[in-house]
Amino acid sequence: MEISVSSYARGTQISAQDLDDEDFSLVVDKANYFAFKIDDIEEAHSHVNFMDLATNRAAYRLADQHDQEVLGYLSGYAQSTLHTAADAVNTTVNGTKAVSTAGSDELLSSMKLKKGDFGNITTTSAGDHSIPVAARLPGATALPTATASPAMVVARMARLLDQQQVDKDGRWLVVDPVFMEILRDEDSRLFNADFGESGGLRNGLTVANFHGFRVYSSSNLPSVGTGPGTTGSANQNSNYGVIVAGHDSAVATAEQINKTETYRDPDSFADIVRGMHLYGRKILRPEAIVTAKYNAA
Repeated sequence: MEISVSSYARGTQISAQDLDDEDFSLVVDKANYFAFKIDDIEEAHSHVNFMDLATNRAAYRLADQHDQEVLGYLSGYAQSTLHTAADAVNTTVNGTKAVSTAGSDELLSSMKLKKGDFGNITTTSAGDHSIPVAARLPGATALPTATASPAMVVARMARLLDQQQVDKDGRWLVVDPVFMEILRDEDSRLFNADFGESGGLRNGLTVANFHGFRVYSSSNLPSVGTGPGTTGSANQNSNYGVIVAGHDSAVATAEQINKTETYRDPDSFADIVRGMHLYGRKILRPEAIVTAKYNAA
């Protein structure tokens, strides 16, 4: 709920607000597993510990699958098959919508950036197409007319959150490797105190502060068609990527089961290792999430 702020004058009697929870549900219904077996002969004659190697890799794949699914969900997309990037618009509401006016993807249409939101782009493609993004070259004295720079896109995302009165502390931005590459190509004005340190981009992993966001790079964001690397300054609505920004309070996840166990295979001379991860996720504040679909121009 929102907290009310009232004017006060000396001697005014204060009226306390009752706090009521908004009722919506988070469904814990996502489960993934792995299972493999190590034959006794292989284990006895191997010079490496295959069980440890395989178990560590399996644990990583479970975590990576969780990351892919949650990032896709909060960006408004769903995976078409397991262990692939999200590439289809999400049409399944998890539990109940946090905001009744949100779409079937649980996001607000006003918080989805597309080409038509950038008035400087004058190409003739439809406004709902992806944003053609290119680095602004050093010495540029005017806005481009066919593209938007990565800094322009991030700044617009920050503005939309500002207009929704979203707290400035705790904001994050997740971009894919293609967007990060274009951001690196941006002119020298980007490499300043906005990054929170003199070294600029820190190995492409995390930027401490860029336009008020903690910036992360992930290859698990939605990728439609041939993805954001498909070049073109106009008419891109089949091949694009999606980046997402928001606040720490915008999304919640809940983990029910995360376990690994080993048992003897009754049908062979081998040990079976299996693991399962059961979790749920929920968009709590769609007004605190903003997405942008784009392609490299």
